[in-house]
Amino acid sequence: MAESTSDRRVVASTGIDGLDDILVGGLTRERIYLVEGTPGTGKTTLGLGFLLDGARAGEAGLYVTLAETQVELNAVAESHGWSLGDIDVVEMVPADGLGEDQEQTLLHPSEVELGETVRDIMAKVDAIKPSRVVIDSLSELRLLAQTPVRYRRQILALKHFFASRQCTVLLLDDKSASGSDLQLQSIAHGVIMLEQTLSGFGAQRRRLHVVKMRGIRFRGGYHDFEIERGGLCVYPRLVAAEHGNSYDDEPVSTGSDQLDTLLGGGIVPGTATLLAGPAGVGKTTATVQMMAAGLRRGEKAAYFLFDERLPTLLKRSKSLGMDLEPYVEEGVLDIRGIDPAELSPGEFAGAVRDAVEKSGAKIVVIDSINAYLQSMPNEQHLVLQMHELLSYLGQKGVIAILILGLHGVTGDIRADVDLSYLADTVVQLRYFEAHGEVRQAISVIKTRTARHERTIREFQITGHGLSVGETLRDFRNVLTGVPTFSGEGSKLMQQDTGTATEPTDSL
Repeated sequence: MAESTSDRRVVASTGIDGLDDILVGGLTRERIYLVEGTPGTGKTTLGLGFLLDGARAGEAGLYVTLAETQVELNAVAESHGWSLGDIDVVEMVPADGLGEDQEQTLLHPSEVELGETVRDIMAKVDAIKPSRVVIDSLSELRLLAQTPVRYRRQILALKHFFASRQCTVLLLDDKSASGSDLQLQSIAHGVIMLEQTLSGFGAQRRRLHVVKMRGIRFRGGYHDFEIERGGLCVYPRLVAAEHGNSYDDEPVSTGSDQLDTLLGGGIVPGTATLLAGPAGVGKTTATVQMMAAGLRRGEKAAYFLFDERLPTLLKRSKSLGMDLEPYVEEGVLDIRGIDPAELSPGEFAGAVRDAVEKSGAKIVVIDSINAYLQSMPNEQHLVLQMHELLSYLGQKGVIAILILGLHGVTGDIRADVDLSYLADTVVQLRYFEAHGEVRQAISVIKTRTARHERTIREFQITGHGLSVGETLRDFRNVLTGVPTFSGEGSKLMQQDTGTATEPTDSL
């Protein structure tokens, strides 16, 4: 939240909703700001978007370019579907290149050339009288100044000049100087840093952080962003404490009476349920059955699919008597196929927020955490971001269902990362061998909201979904995968050989 003094400040929108959110509304007007970033991070796009947002509000805008030509700027604008007709673009480099006059200028002492450049900028501002100004880029002024003292004096002169002209100014700097320009950062009212990094595979990741912003309590830390057609799309870092609302926390059914009994009554809204097990054991089937029960109750759901293709999920669910396509067509179920190589964690968190806040989803499924892990820099970041995401969903009263794949089939089974402590309920699905067959067992390891069963039950994937059997009381060492039978007669479920029948009500 912003401080009380910031509520009275007059702000200028950056033209980027996510960035305005980080800055508690936008930039304080009539101040000078520094936007730093290496080439390709989106500085020019941010600057043009800032001016065009002002133009839509009837504010005059001036773009002063010291390096790029107007033709290049027009090309950038066209790539975003913009027109620069409503803003003034001034090139400080003659369009005809190095003619005789320019060659004469190059022979002048650097301080003379710097002074002329600064005076030209001031003259353009007095002539156009803009409310918003972008200067691209400061590296040219730094080269002309040659010494830090002269450079600082000229920037201070510009700062005082713009303050007297009621201008909100963005100074773009490509960080061509070695290290951070702390002198310039100290002069600016606010500093925004843009970064881009390359991972071992996939697209580059872009992020920004606000180094300083005087007078407001901005949201600190790194925030992911993308350069898309139409400008920058910023995904503010999720802070769960800023969200919350009241909700009904009565348990709801999973669609299976036996599974409800195992869980101590069902799933409680506002909790996270983690289904952990090896590949093919039935985690996705159990998840779809839980989600389908919610869809039948009239709730909306969002399914974020990392591991398999959407047609495969729909076909397999339908073969198990759970046809999801009618719900997708109706718009109450949104299934999104996610490519972790192309997705940043911030973008994923933004997609979850949109599903909850804009689409009204009451059930959110992440299938699976293993693939989501691949989109994260390291395990620590994964745990921290997932903790914040689950806390956010909990405060919104959303049922979160997470799938975690384990390595191995029997015996020593391991996970990529331990997220069990983040989940309110942990359901374990395991294989075990009995009478020459591979069978499946289910148990609830923990639940924070009810007194759950501590038994181990056999289950099967049938033509009607997940079928949970009786407690395996006559078996020992089931969780090792190689149990011993101590009872008399057969105590196992009969194998279901039937095929799915077409359901009468979609599910």
